This record gives sequence, structure tokens and C-alpha cells, in this order.
Amino acid sequence: MNSAYVPAFAALVGSAIGALTSVASAWFTQRHQDRVRRLSGEKTRRQKLYKKFINEASKLYADALVHNQAEVSALVSVYALISRMRVVSSSSVVEKAEAVTHLIIDTYFTPNRSFSDVRELVNGPAADPLRDFSEACRTELRTLR
Repeated sequence: MNSAYVPAFAALVGSAIGALTSVASAWFTQRHQDRVRRLSGEKTRRQKLYKKFINEASKLYADALVHNQAEVSALVSVYALISRMRVVSSSSVVEKAEAVTHLIIDTYFTPNRSFSDVRELVNGPAADPLRDFSEACRTELRTLR
């Protein structure tokens, strides 16, 4: 091999390695950014779903404390949210949501509460029927990093 070709060949190989390194680096960076964007979107979607469930369940629970008749459309809405959770959430979150819904339905079958009864209930140990659900949601959202 002619000695004049060695430096040219070395420069060519060096350029090829540099180009491959640059392409690989850009590919890994883009892949990481896509993953972060996808997880961020998933986390936001779940947060909105959990927020909607908390709002609907809270309203239903308050209604159940003072009424004996349930709004069927509101119950259906809560069950629809639970079904959506089954698709994207962990079984722990779904179980806690179902427990909240069972508590709401059971509350409709208890005697109506007066405002002073509600005050005692709020100050009592079972003040927040959504606590376990909220904690399960927080735990799940932390795992989406």
C-alpha cells in the first residue's frame, strides 16, 4: 500500500467514526426526550382522571350524607371513571376507587345526617373517605418518573 494513502484512509475512518458517534448521540438524546415527554403526558392524563374522580366522588358522598335517593347519572359517571382507571392505573388505585364507591352507596342507605351530624363526622377519625384513594394515586404517580 502506498504511504500517501494511509493518512487519507485514517482521515476517512476518523470522519466516519465521528459521524456515527454524532448520529448515535442524537438518536439516544431524541429517544430519551420522547420517553420523558410520553411519561409526562401519561402522568398529566392520570392526574386529570384522578382529579375528576375525586370531584365526582366528593359530591356524591356529600349528597349521600343528606339524601336517601342517589343520582343514578352521577353514580354511572363515577363507575365510568373507575373503568377508565382500570385501563391505565394500578390495581391498588382501582381497588381504592371501588372502595370509595361502595362507601358512597352504603351511605345512601344510612339515615340522613343533619348539619351538626356532618360537623361531628368531619371532626371524627373517618373524616376523609378519599384519603386511601389519594395516597394510592400519589404513590402511583411517583412511580411514573
